[in-house]
Amino acid sequence: MTTIADRLADAHQRIAQAAQNSSRDSREIQLLAVSKTKPIDQIVAAYDAGQRLFGENYVQEGEEKINALRESHGDIEWHFIGPLQSNKTKSIAEHFDWMHTLSREKIAKRLSEQRPSHLAPLQVCIQVNVSQEQSKSGVNPDEVAHLAEIIASLPRLTLRGLMAIPTATDDVALQQAEFSQMQALFEALKQQHPSLDTLSMGMSQDLEQAIAAGSTMVRIGSAIFGARDYAKA
Repeated sequence: MTTIADRLADAHQRIAQAAQNSSRDSREIQLLAVSKTKPIDQIVAAYDAGQRLFGENYVQEGEEKINALRESHGDIEWHFIGPLQSNKTKSIAEHFDWMHTLSREKIAKRLSEQRPSHLAPLQVCIQVNVSQEQSKSGVNPDEVAHLAEIIASLPRLTLRGLMAIPTATDDVALQQAEFSQMQALFEALKQQHPSLDTLSMGMSQDLEQAIAAGSTMVRIGSAIFGARDYAKA
């Protein structure tokens, strides 16, 4: 029977191979294990196999897991990667280490105001709607620079980079075009904000293309934990 540790090892091997194919150092690329809808025992199994970065999509579920594991697994780095309503910013500000889906000035200001002073600043990425799909969250590419300036001025946030969920498609050329657009946006933004170091893109089905386009963090769920349990979502 294939274990979570086995699947994690396979994911790291895919990352290493993709990095080699793109003449990149695999150490530049972090694996974010997407544990949404998955029980705590599976998170612990991944932790025991060496995983420390976990991504959650749902505020209440993520908060419950963080609280349950805070004492026993306090070195986990928790990333919020789902859409966020303004009335739920306080939970993100108080519990998570990272927020990948920032796309509104109002949300940014609330997160900064609500981030406890005893915690390090919340690390954030701007979500870009690179595919221009109405069903997706994120700012338009031409709005990235303005929002970045606002975030950079807020005292309890640290702007780390960009995040995107490109079109779900088998059209490799379209995938590559959208990933390449994100890479260009990221490099342009770094000219104004040299400390940026994170391009969060690529998932279980397309991590190779994302790494070829410069991704520094791939979000992998099903390839580690198995199919998502929609009944719990």
